[in-house]
Amino acid sequence: MIRIPILRPGSREAFPRIDQALHEPNGLLAAGGDLSPTRLLEAYRHGIFPWFSPGEPILWWSPDPRMVFATDAVHQSRRLNRWLRQCPWTIDADREFRAVMISCAAPRPGQTGTWITASMLDAYCLLHEMGHAHSIEVYEADRLIGGLYGVAVGQMFFAESMFSHATNASKVALMALAATLRRWGWPLIDAQVSSDHLRTLGAIELPRQAFAAHVARLTARAGATGSWTGCLALERAAELAGQPAAR
Repeated sequence: MIRIPILRPGSREAFPRIDQALHEPNGLLAAGGDLSPTRLLEAYRHGIFPWFSPGEPILWWSPDPRMVFATDAVHQSRRLNRWLRQCPWTIDADREFRAVMISCAAPRPGQTGTWITASMLDAYCLLHEMGHAHSIEVYEADRLIGGLYGVAVGQMFFAESMFSHATNASKVALMALAATLRRWGWPLIDAQVSSDHLRTLGAIELPRQAFAAHVARLTARAGATGSWTGCLALERAAELAGQPAAR
């Protein structure tokens, strides 16, 4: 039987130390609590995130290793770079946060459900209204075709999920986010759990303790709360051609 600490909803009790997370399943740290802004922001400041399926209690995770993107090393192939030069898409942030989350929640091919539950949707939309959660959106004319969302604490961005309704649209959102954060001096994007797909985009693994040290340092810095609409480093996908991450 798996035994982990149980947090009480509405309480201010601290999370367990992340080195107490289970090895199997990798990173499971605690259950229960709530999805209040205070609890969520405290989790991210410690390198912890919620991830659970419908019908399960809230589960809190801190896997080892942790997958991250360096904002100056998102993979951009020469083929993609050539394609970007002719791409007519535009990019913005925080215009359609709820729509981005709903699109991210749509089951992928071969899946029947989603971990982005109604309670998660409401919780992160509240964080967005408070200026802590942000979406990056890719548009073809006025149609939303791709994007991602996550949480910013200090100078650390914790990516949660992305979606694409057109080939390369989620890559464009990720590259636009990286370009913006790089310009702001933010070095890392958290990508949470390792996957082969993320590796193809340039993500690397960090030992959990090294990741936690980066998080402690970066979340303590002054960040960029409030709406990011109109604040990205670029407005057109074609401007991504020739970015420093291209190789």
